[in-house]
Amino acid sequence: MSPKQKRLLTRIIVALVIFFAIIVVENMGILRAAFGTPGDVYAEFALFLIPYLIAGYDVIAGAFRGLARGHALDEDFLMTVATFGAFALVLFPHTEPHMAEGAAVMLFFQVGELFQSYAVDKSRKSIADMMDIAPEFANVIEEGKLKQVDPFELAPDDEFIVMPGERIPLDGVIVSGDSQVDTAALTGESVPRTARPGDEVISGCVNLTGKIVVRATKPFEDSTVSRILELVENAAEKKARTENFITRFARVYTPIVVGVAALLAVVPPLLFGGDWADWVLRGLTFLVVSCPCALVISVPLSFFGGIGGASRLGILVKGSNYLEALGSTEVVVFDKTGTLTDGTFAVTEIAPAADFTEDELIATAALAESFSTHPIAASVREACSTPLDAARVSDVEEISGQGVAALVDGKPVLVGNGKLMGARNVAFQATDAAGTVLYVAIDGRFAGHVVIADTVKPEAKRAIADLHAAGVKRTVMLTGDRAAVAQAVAADLGIDEVHAELLPQDKVSQVEALLAATERDTRGKGKLAFVGDGINDAPVLTRADIGIAMGAMGSDAAIEAADIVLMNDNPDDIAKAIDLARHTMRIVWQNIVFALGIKFAVLILAAFGIANMWMAVFADVGVAVIAILNAMRAMNVRE
Repeated sequence: MSPKQKRLLTRIIVALVIFFAIIVVENMGILRAAFGTPGDVYAEFALFLIPYLIAGYDVIAGAFRGLARGHALDEDFLMTVATFGAFALVLFPHTEPHMAEGAAVMLFFQVGELFQSYAVDKSRKSIADMMDIAPEFANVIEEGKLKQVDPFELAPDDEFIVMPGERIPLDGVIVSGDSQVDTAALTGESVPRTARPGDEVISGCVNLTGKIVVRATKPFEDSTVSRILELVENAAEKKARTENFITRFARVYTPIVVGVAALLAVVPPLLFGGDWADWVLRGLTFLVVSCPCALVISVPLSFFGGIGGASRLGILVKGSNYLEALGSTEVVVFDKTGTLTDGTFAVTEIAPAADFTEDELIATAALAESFSTHPIAASVREACSTPLDAARVSDVEEISGQGVAALVDGKPVLVGNGKLMGARNVAFQATDAAGTVLYVAIDGRFAGHVVIADTVKPEAKRAIADLHAAGVKRTVMLTGDRAAVAQAVAADLGIDEVHAELLPQDKVSQVEALLAATERDTRGKGKLAFVGDGINDAPVLTRADIGIAMGAMGSDAAIEAADIVLMNDNPDDIAKAIDLARHTMRIVWQNIVFALGIKFAVLILAAFGIANMWMAVFADVGVAVIAILNAMRAMNVRE
């Protein structure tokens, strides 16, 4: 509990003790015996004013500050007017005093404020914990001595040392040393990862066991930890439609009910000869009930709690609007490579044509792919046992969706799929081998093919099953891979629909068609989510209703374009995110229906003089506390 909350709690306790002491003294008849009638009423007025001011002086001050700034119709103003009015009823002769109710309204309003403050702090805790992942320094060797410097001072290719127990300050590659790395703060993984020379490590993780030397691959401002903090800090700015509706509703609702309360207090006595004290009390009761704090507090708190709970699972949601949309997801579209598969390719077959050898085929293909950053190209280079001399390669041309063309030792070489061979009029022998097939042509002649296989992530099958169990009606896979390979992967995973051999622009067209079908089938209520990790997925991530990026190893462009980032790169987290979003939305609507239902019922009772000030206290503060406690359930996320 913060110092401010402790001070408020102390004031509430002191005020409550005094309040109940006055109730006891009043019920024992001590005031009447000491001051007589009506002196006891004025004594009661003065005594109840003590707990009222102890508990609510800041509320009264806030009301006058708001009035001076032109922002009168907030909860502080409503509480101040209603409680002032309850005390002012002492001016009406032969009227039952209501100072106790006035003091109680202020006391219990402050209890609600304390609950609200505590709930907001608790929901922010996971966000604050995440802010702690930012490393404060990096260890570097200068003039033979270990020195701590600001991570901002390091540049790519600079080397730094991470000692056991320290956070890794920048993304990089381990140069030397073995260790265990705790990634829980970023990815939600509870089991540490083994890190060895050559392995990539990401900033914000904790080095557990051994000293490691790391070569930075990105500046600090582009590192994983910086991107995460930026996403989290901006999340509160993007509000859900429900949240915006409640804000607009409160702006319209509050002036209306204040006006109705004023009319209720004034019109019947003026026009119909009603008793002023009775109707003023009805108006004040109406005013207390009308305060919309249960809604304006609990709805944003529910979304904030949902976002905070997701972050503890390594799921970063960029705003409550995306959490709301995710709760309505009915179609999930996947990119294949790096999303459903590991994206770690390996050559499984080298099949040379006549007059060519395996070594010649793989060496030529590796040289042609020597400048490509694609994982398939990397696997071809790794399969080549002979050193690659890049000087032998020139005029490299990457052909989107087909492959590469280059000059190797002055001879034209083509490495790619059947479309490339057909486009360059190369007669080739097609194969239906499982995996990605690269056909190779040297100097216009077909030289054979190389098969590269990409393994399916072990959790991918469970992810698809969990999505269907979560209520997702259709799962779709989009890939540039061959139809045979794509169909085999889709059948193994249980995916409903697959579209293969797509160029990047084809993926956008397919998503457009799927969006239109989803809009038509669900009458605009269902949403489509796209899950990808590559740089060529950025346009599709942007176009989908919800873009979900695989964050830990995904490209910067994909993470920037996405609305939700899975830091664990685990497709099974998508079902968790959808369940969490739907859980949050259920809580939001429970609070809306409950708060409005109770308020409107008591408002009607207040208008007819049936509801007293104590019922008004429950309809305002009681409902707010219950709604806040319910909203806090959004933070309770389990694996």
